[in-house]
Amino acid sequence: VLWGKNIDEMLPMASTTKIMTALVAIENGRLDDIVVIPKAAQGVEGSSIYLEEGELLTLEELLYGLMLRSGNDAATAIAYEIGMGSIERFVALMNGTARHIGAYNTNYENPHGLHSDNHYTTAYDLARIAAYALKNDIFREIVSTKYREIPWKGSQWNRVLKNSNKLLWNFEGANGVKTGFTRHAGRCLVSAAQRNDMQLVCVVLNCGPMFEESSSILEYGFEMYKSHDIVNSSDAIVSIPVDNGVVASITLHPIESYKVALTDYEYNNLN
Repeated sequence: VLWGKNIDEMLPMASTTKIMTALVAIENGRLDDIVVIPKAAQGVEGSSIYLEEGELLTLEELLYGLMLRSGNDAATAIAYEIGMGSIERFVALMNGTARHIGAYNTNYENPHGLHSDNHYTTAYDLARIAAYALKNDIFREIVSTKYREIPWKGSQWNRVLKNSNKLLWNFEGANGVKTGFTRHAGRCLVSAAQRNDMQLVCVVLNCGPMFEESSSILEYGFEMYKSHDIVNSSDAIVSIPVDNGVVASITLHPIESYKVALTDYEYNNLN
């Protein structure tokens, strides 16, 4: 965590809920699966891509409707599909995934983020969830997309989906993630940007000027911190002598390289 304020306060998170909805769908479904839109997904209140009962769309198309247009009907259709006809089963997957990620102060009651008294997260948890999700190439591609067209049954036009995340247009390096708003949650934004091989994630909850504040926080991160190689997998950590072997010694290397964001002062004063 490079900077934080009230990061452990439990708050409603509106449609930023859909980050988890998309993640669970991607991890448990196949993009080319055909989804039959259930009756329960037609006419869901709030943001919508105007699904109709019996309409056929791929899971991938629904995911774009979920994350770009923030369709609550798309969230419901996805939950029914992945939850095998049960919203409750899908929500259990959401909560299980949150625990797996380490988001222990988060609880989901639905896949879309419409208000429910026991539906909450923290800025810290939501940042962990978003950071985890961004490691998934499919998720990363979807949330960084500005426009997408998907079919619209019975219409002479396709659905044209425009991403509601304005930072994709006006912040250098922006590559995600999700907006949200309800009367109870206020304006919420999980944003992300990458510059110079450093990926940052920012979360603001119940924040009126969410785009402006997020831009300032992300800019602070890029100005103050740089990504530094702390452990390189090509470097030998230790050499171990071998008695009576075909070689005199072997060297051990880290399995993976490791980078961390540090200020210049922190990097120059590493032990």
